[in-house]
Amino acid sequence: MQKNAFRILSLNIHKGFALGPKRLVLHKIRECLRESGASIVFLQEVVGANDKHQKNLAAWPTESQLEFLADTVWHHHAYGKNAIYQHGHHGNAILSALPFERWDNIDASILSFSQRGFLHGTITGNLHLICVHLGLFERERALQVAHLIDYIHRTVPADEPLILAGDFNDWRLSSHKRLTQMLGLREVHECSNGRLARTFPAFLPMLQMDRIYVRGLEIEHCESTAGSHWRDFSDHKALIADVSLIEPKDSA
Repeated sequence: MQKNAFRILSLNIHKGFALGPKRLVLHKIRECLRESGASIVFLQEVVGANDKHQKNLAAWPTESQLEFLADTVWHHHAYGKNAIYQHGHHGNAILSALPFERWDNIDASILSFSQRGFLHGTITGNLHLICVHLGLFERERALQVAHLIDYIHRTVPADEPLILAGDFNDWRLSSHKRLTQMLGLREVHECSNGRLARTFPAFLPMLQMDRIYVRGLEIEHCESTAGSHWRDFSDHKALIADVSLIEPKDSA
C-alpha cells in the first residue's frame, strides 16, 4: 500500500467469545485481524481484565486481550477502560502500525448502568483516530453524539484528518445524519457502495450498526466481511476500508 494510505478495520469483538455458546475465539480473531492486512484497527468490547475468565478458562491469555491481539503485528496500541465491574473491565481499543503521539479516553457515560467512552488517539501526521461504542437507548445515544460533536469541534482542528469508527448502535440513523451534517464526515461504506453496511446480527445482518467515518481522507474501497470465516467470531460483522490522506494543494 502506498505511503499515506491505510487499511482500516472496525469490529465489535463481543469480548472474545463466539455468538451463541460461550466459546472463546480470541486466537481466530487474531488470525483474521492479521489476514486483513489492516494498518489501523478499531475494536469494541475488548476485555482489559477478567479475574473469573483468567481463573476458569484455560485458553484465556496471560496478557490483556489488547496485547494478545496486537502481538508482533501492531506495535502501538491504546485502550480505553469504560465498563468496570468487580472482576474486571472492558472498553474500546485501537491498534496501529504507526506510533501514537498522544491518546486519551473521554467518559461518555449517560446512564449509571451503561458505561461508555470515546478513545481518541493521534498518530504521526496529525491523523486523529476516535473509537466509539454508543449506548443502546435512543436518548442516551443522542446525548453521547452531542458530546462527541462538541468534543470533535473543540479538539480536532478542521484541517487535520479524522477517522471515527466503531459500533454506533444507530439503527434509526439519527446519529448518522447529525455526524455527517454537523461535522462534515463521510461514511466509507455509504460512499463506496451507496448505502450503509448491514452488520448486525452477523448471521443474518439487518441493522446498520457499525460505521467508519472520515474527514480529510480519500475513500478507495470499503466492504463488510461475509462468510463463516468471520461470522463465528462476534455478533457483528467487521468493516474494512482502504483510505488515503488527501495531499495538500501546492501553494504555488
